[in-house]
Amino acid sequence: MASDLSAIFKAYDVRGIVPDQLDADLARRTGNAFVAVTGAERIVVGYDMRPSSPELSGAFAEGAMEAGADVTMIGLASTDGLYFASGHLDRPGAMFTASHNPAQYNGIKMCRAQAAPIGMETGLAEIRDRVAAGEALVAEAPGTLETQDLLTAYADHLLGLAPVTGRRLKVVVDAGNGMAGMTAPAVLGRVDAEVVPLYFELDGTFPNHEANPIEPANLVDLQQAVREHGADIGLAFDGDADRCFLVDERGELVSPSVLTALIAARELAKHPGATVIHNLITSRAVPEIVTELGGTPVRTRVGHSFIKATMAQTDAIFGGEHSGHFYFRDFWRADSGMLAALHALAALAETDAPLSQVLAPYTRHAASGEINSEVADQQAVLDRLEKQWGSVADVTLDHLDGLSVLHPDWWFNVRASNTEPLLRLNAEGKDDQTMRRIRDEVLAAIRN
Repeated sequence: MASDLSAIFKAYDVRGIVPDQLDADLARRTGNAFVAVTGAERIVVGYDMRPSSPELSGAFAEGAMEAGADVTMIGLASTDGLYFASGHLDRPGAMFTASHNPAQYNGIKMCRAQAAPIGMETGLAEIRDRVAAGEALVAEAPGTLETQDLLTAYADHLLGLAPVTGRRLKVVVDAGNGMAGMTAPAVLGRVDAEVVPLYFELDGTFPNHEANPIEPANLVDLQQAVREHGADIGLAFDGDADRCFLVDERGELVSPSVLTALIAARELAKHPGATVIHNLITSRAVPEIVTELGGTPVRTRVGHSFIKATMAQTDAIFGGEHSGHFYFRDFWRADSGMLAALHALAALAETDAPLSQVLAPYTRHAASGEINSEVADQQAVLDRLEKQWGSVADVTLDHLDGLSVLHPDWWFNVRASNTEPLLRLNAEGKDDQTMRRIRDEVLAAIRN
């Protein structure tokens, strides 16, 4: 049993194929262990549009009630909607989703009260071990079950944090048949905008394209629709709608680093001198702009648990990741794709300029994007790269996360995947020619 569990209890969440790896019985036992480990008297549970989500979330609630906790079911929700519920109601929460994974998967993202993350170091290992050992907490009096609809309160909260005023916008939204099909009408329906919907039908079989906007192939429909409709902006959300990607008025993809810099500038205008978090493969433009605006940039490893922990330590106002996750102190340090989208809409509505022009000051360097290479011995390749690049003039080496090689005109980072035999390369240069040269040299060395 434990070996089976190690395959689905990941660094930050539970994720597996239904019902082979994750079924109602396992969900029930996980709900019981969640209450035992957190000591929660009341919890909140939400779920996405996958066919298996209602059954699995219901079983999790039964296990939690068996352990004595009262359960509030918020029903269909985005992951940031569940984080909102955890913060708003001040209780631990569980969200049933496998984010952008294919239809046969499902999973559980868990948090403590106020959306504080639960990962392997912060309770997930204990939950897994209790489930593996077959331990069950049986309370003298079982907990109760209630349902509550928090969608309007969620929309109120987000619109209060980033009100959109100014000119009327035309916005194309690709929900990818994921939860943004529910949250976008609730939030953007209250903004002065004409919304052109793509794939708003909730359908966990993803009939149109994968709900994973980090893959450019999944953004083609959005790009085309923005051009066809003459829209001001395009928004793409992943399956559980906690990530957001932008397309400008020309149908060009906007780097998440550029959106990070824009939101950082907006937050620093409200909170001068504040700290902003960026992970180490975000564009160099982010720390440059934060510093120029009088803020303090802090660099972290890749991964939401590191970002959230560092935000708590530094009281950072905002954090951004290259993967389209954006974290807000005013949102319990949790990530919200919809709140990031509202910041972009607000910045655009305040001006008469097109989005490409609004974002131009935040676009400074040429980036490779993330390139994966399958390698048998990750560490041997990293050691070889370090030896090769360590003697290059004006280079600094850094081991915060994998290997970073930093030069005044360029940088690259190579880090190992936690789950697959892959090395991930990100490179950036002062111009396109520099970036391509570095990217190609490092790729050749990795794949040699």
